[in-house]
Amino acid sequence: MSDINDGSLNEVEKETVLYFVRHAHSAYEHGRELERRLSDSGKAEASAVCRRLEQENIEVFVSSPYRRAVDTIAPLAEYAGKTIELHDALRERLVSGKQDLGPEGFAEAKRRCYEDLDYCPPGGESSRQARARALPVIRQLLREHAGKRIAVGTHGDVLTLMLGSWDEQYGYSFWQGLSMPDAYRVRFEGEAFAGAERIRYTNIL
Repeated sequence: MSDINDGSLNEVEKETVLYFVRHAHSAYEHGRELERRLSDSGKAEASAVCRRLEQENIEVFVSSPYRRAVDTIAPLAEYAGKTIELHDALRERLVSGKQDLGPEGFAEAKRRCYEDLDYCPPGGESSRQARARALPVIRQLLREHAGKRIAVGTHGDVLTLMLGSWDEQYGYSFWQGLSMPDAYRVRFEGEAFAGAERIRYTNIL
C-alpha cells in the first residue's frame, strides 16, 4: 500500500473549530426579538467573554441577525479587525409567537419542544424545524472555512439544538444550565463532530 496521497484526504479531515457564543443578558421585551439590545450587565459580560476569546485567534465571525447576538461578539470581531456576517437561519427559535405566555407558560412550552421535536407551539417553531434551518449554515461554514477558527453569535435554543444533532446528551437539561453569555469550543474533523467543551471566563467589573 502506498503512503503517497494528493493531500485531498488531509483537506477533508482538517480540524475546524467553531466557537458558539450565546448572547449576554438582554431584558425581555415581547415582540422585539430582532431589536433587543444588551442590558448594562450584559455589555460587561460580553466584554468579559470576548477578552477570554481574544487568545483563541478566531478568524471568521458569523451571527444570528438579532441585535443581542451581534452585540455580544462585536467587541471580539473589532479586536480581530473582522466584520460579522449575518445569517437569518441562525435566529432564535420562536416559542410563543404573538402571544406572551408568561414565565410559567414559556417554560412549559420550552420543555415540550425538547420532549417532542415535532411539537410546534401556536405561532412558534418546532425543534426539528429550527434545527433544519440552522444546520445548513454550519455545514456551509465547515466547507468554506475548513481548518479555521470561527465565532458564531447564537442563542440558547439554537445552540442546544445544533449540539443535540451531533450528540443527544445536549437537550432540555443542557439548555436550562446555560448562562448568559456562554461559550463552547466545538471541534470538527471535516464535517464530523469531534467534541465540545465549555469555555470558562471571568467577569471583572
